[in-house]
Order: sequence, then C-alpha cells, then structure tokens
Amino acid sequence: MRIFGLNRRIIRVLLGSQYAHMLEYRAEIALWALSGVLPFIMLSVWSGSDARTGLGLDGVALDRYFLSAFLVRQFSVVWVVYAFEEDALLGRLSPYLLQPLHPLWRYVAAHLGEQLTRLPFAALIAVVFFVVRPQAFWLPSLGGFLLAWLATWMAFAIAFLFQSLIAALCFWSEKASALERLQFIPFLFLSGLLAPLTAFPPAVRALAQWTPFPYLIDFPARVLAGQPVDLLAGFGAQLAWIALLLPLVLLLWRAGVRRYSAMGA
Repeated sequence: MRIFGLNRRIIRVLLGSQYAHMLEYRAEIALWALSGVLPFIMLSVWSGSDARTGLGLDGVALDRYFLSAFLVRQFSVVWVVYAFEEDALLGRLSPYLLQPLHPLWRYVAAHLGEQLTRLPFAALIAVVFFVVRPQAFWLPSLGGFLLAWLATWMAFAIAFLFQSLIAALCFWSEKASALERLQFIPFLFLSGLLAPLTAFPPAVRALAQWTPFPYLIDFPARVLAGQPVDLLAGFGAQLAWIALLLPLVLLLWRAGVRRYSAMGA
C-alpha cells in the first residue's frame, strides 16, 4: 500500500528515526511545551477582566476553551520554514533532492516525531491545570474527541502547507522565514489564541473567516471543549484551505527546484 509515494515500510522507518531523533532533545521539547502557555496567560487576563462577559462564556467554559487552545496549539505548531531554510543555507538540501523521497516528507515525519515526544509533557500540563482548576475538569465524549482530533490534524495540515509555501521561497531568498514572522502577527490575533473569536466585533469576525487562522486554533479548540460550533462549515473551510494550499505548494516547489538545479546546486 502506497500513500503519495510512501509505503508502510518507509512510513515506519521515517517516523521511527525522527521519533528517536526527537527523544534526544526531549528536554528542549519540554521547554517548547512550556513556552506554549500563552493561552493560560490570556485565561488569567480574561478571568480578571469585566470584559469577559462579552465572550459569551462563563468561567468554566472559558477555562476549557483556553486549555483546549493550548492542547490544539501543542499538536498543530509548525516550524518547517526554519528547518528548510537552515538546510538550504547549509547545503543539506542538495542530497535530499537526489533521493527518491520528497524532502517535505522528512519534515512531516520530524513534526510527527516531535508531537509524540511532546505528548507526555502536554498531558502533564493538562493534569496540573485540572489540579489548579478542578471545576473545569471534563472528559469529551468519544465522538467529540475524534472530531477534535480530526480538526487538530487538519489544522496541522493547513499550517504545514502554509509554512511550506513560505519555505519554498527559500529557493529565491535566504530570509523567507521573515515572511513567516510577519504572518505570525495576524495569526496571533485572528486564530483564537489570545481570545475566542466571539470577543471581536462582527466585522473582524467576518474578515477572519476568510483567512485560515480561525481554523488553526479557535475551531478545533471549540470542538474539543464541547462548545457550540458549526461543524459542517468548520470542516468545510479546513478542507477548502488544504485543497487550495496543496497545489500551490507543489507548483512553487517544482519551480524552485528547477531554479535551484539551474544554479548548479
């Protein structure tokens, strides 16, 4: 059985090697997990503010939303543009291009390996959260958990494709990662990481729906927290963004590889 040029053996070897590699950096990954506590900081800000009534969420719902946002972020964070830029600058990309395996699969496997390594740290932080706020404890239903898992994976796919699109610009520029840092600003405000989208004016919410950002955090977090959400519209938008970004990534990648090869690299 082959999936986009991969068979089970290649998938197993890729994931196994990348997971073993990430285990060597588990202390650093633990710090990365801890560095993602921005949702908890924002929870404390909103909990102590009178403006939280405008969110349409009570205290427990707000706790569950930001915990869910933290968990979704832990398993949808992407850093491929930085790894790809470093490989291109240091010359590691050239031997990758000579191999039959598409280089992007290496970065996918590296991300999945990191997620597996990050899992126990994220679970531990969630346990500590429930100890501090026991009233927020809940267990999603099996159906709700599976939907949230699917929404999180699709959020990861969107983020990975979006960053891969930026990473492909490394064939033309040595500082493509600067574009990623630039897009992080709208992501921060429109994704639901700082506040649920219900906190924004209707005009801003309407604008955000035309970007991929709400479907990276806000939508899967609401699904995981068991809050009211339009599942059909949410999953439809995620599929639409994946269908749009995938061919763009492949087209830009092919053009970049031709330029890279023409330069004799």
